[in-house]
Amino acid sequence: MNILQGLMPTIWSGNWAPAIRKRLFKDGESSIEDLCQMMMESDGEYSSLLISDRILTAFENLDAESLVHFFHVLNEEYDLDAQKVEVLAREYAREQNAGTLSALTLASEPRRLELFRRLNLAPGGIRRLVKVREELQKLLEEHPSLKKVDADFRHLFSSWFNRGFLTLHPIEWETPAHILEKIIAYEAVHEIRNWGELRHRVEPIDRYCYGFFHPAMEDDPLVFVEVALSGSIPETIQEVLQADRPVIDPGTATCAVFYSISNCHAGLVGVSFGNFLIKQVATSLKRRFPNLKTFATISPAPGFRKWLVEESAAFPAIHGLIDRFENGSAQTVDEMAGRHLKQLAARYFLVQKNDHGQPLDPVARFHLKNGAKLERLNLLGDRSENGLRQSLGLMVNYVYDLQRVEQNHEKYMKDHKVVCSTQVRKLQG
Repeated sequence: MNILQGLMPTIWSGNWAPAIRKRLFKDGESSIEDLCQMMMESDGEYSSLLISDRILTAFENLDAESLVHFFHVLNEEYDLDAQKVEVLAREYAREQNAGTLSALTLASEPRRLELFRRLNLAPGGIRRLVKVREELQKLLEEHPSLKKVDADFRHLFSSWFNRGFLTLHPIEWETPAHILEKIIAYEAVHEIRNWGELRHRVEPIDRYCYGFFHPAMEDDPLVFVEVALSGSIPETIQEVLQADRPVIDPGTATCAVFYSISNCHAGLVGVSFGNFLIKQVATSLKRRFPNLKTFATISPAPGFRKWLVEESAAFPAIHGLIDRFENGSAQTVDEMAGRHLKQLAARYFLVQKNDHGQPLDPVARFHLKNGAKLERLNLLGDRSENGLRQSLGLMVNYVYDLQRVEQNHEKYMKDHKVVCSTQVRKLQG
């Protein structure tokens, strides 16, 4: 297939290219729906290769109304034939052999999956299909029926971006500038405002950044994590990010702090990378620096303030608490208000559940699912405008005990048990 893709420039520049275009594209004005149908009727990879680029180019030029229409075509006209599946399922029940199984398997797959596979033949196919799903994501709330199409994308991407295909690379100050620019653009937790701030995060000997890359998107990270080596678990993000902090010798550090993890592509939402990344980076750092004893995070609590506001309808006193944190200097907090807020935070993390019986907080779900322990709640851990807006400044330390992550993971997956420290548990009262 790579050979065919490599021949594309030669094919298209040859004297016989117009004949191919005429045969495959007819009048050259085919709609994207017509091109997709032509793709599905083609009898081989070669013709699919020629059409796929045109389809994706057409998609990239659709207006808003045409975009919605196209996704609905994929949803309805490229779905599976439920009646055919039912018939073939009965046939397989009567005669379970390779032939009936193959027929049932083929019929059980929506036709759009094969269309997506053929579109992947286009130059930059994977990267462009990720952008297609990114556009689809924007429409799901208003057009929930399109979730079937999204599920098919997620199914394919989970295979195409399997951990076995990904490569882990350090991201350093010497990394090519076009990749560093993307780190600045993709940082989703703590904004990187300029090149100087980026340099502060990747150049010092006690600061590291690692990213997962895919061979088909080798200059574009999928996810990256920023790590600070320290002598203890920090209570605030300011300790990590302050420009005038003392740089420590990595050989004396006892703690590795994962302070920011960013997924880079909205079109890959639901495809898990971060769990593999944290564990692999932790293992790699442990081999490099045997003195490291603790692997922890300083993590945001993005849903905490929203939950507090909702709770305040039943508990008016919470209104006053919110005002005290939002209208004060945000540098200190009195003991009574701080204790009250920590108790509410413990309830938020340990007691409150979503419709699936999991913790409300998305960051908590991520780390707990990966086998981390909820270690500590930190008041005013993030005094930035964003930190105060989303959590009244609350930040959380999760700890990854490399000897217990699998056990903790199993507990969480079995009954959504929140593994936490004694100090957090006691906050429940």
